[in-house]
Amino acid sequence: MKTPTRITDCPERQMLEYILDHTRAELIDTVRGLSETESRRRLVPSLTTSIGLVKHAAFAERKWFQHILGGLPESECDGAMVGEASFLVSDHETVADVIAEFERASDRARTIAADIDLDATRQHPSVGTVSLRWIYLLMIQEFARHAGHNDILREQTCATRRT
Repeated sequence: MKTPTRITDCPERQMLEYILDHTRAELIDTVRGLSETESRRRLVPSLTTSIGLVKHAAFAERKWFQHILGGLPESECDGAMVGEASFLVSDHETVADVIAEFERASDRARTIAADIDLDATRQHPSVGTVSLRWIYLLMIQEFARHAGHNDILREQTCATRRT
């Protein structure tokens, strides 16, 4: 996924979709160029790793767009629906594999949302009534936060290369 062209003045939906795509691209950029070992390095006590943040973002795309917005049962979503365990990446998955998984989930999210009005609502079992607008804003916030986490992890990783 490449970073979208800068857009600063457009209709609301176009702006939300642009910013969401931008944060998706920013998150992916935080893992590009890391080795497989570096991407799996745990630098904090939690399950958080650079590759794990992208894996988790793919789960978030499936949860909110396929399951909640699209109404698919979790069993019909195109990947694992495992909550917090979504940060775990198997030994056979590469950075390229996880980026591709996230990009596929993002593409499907775009397709599902394309014909749904921003004000259309769905029910989430614990959050309650949510609109597509709210889902867009949630995903922007989630991916921006995780890109920030990964910026810090990458900075720590790159600093160890110099020593």
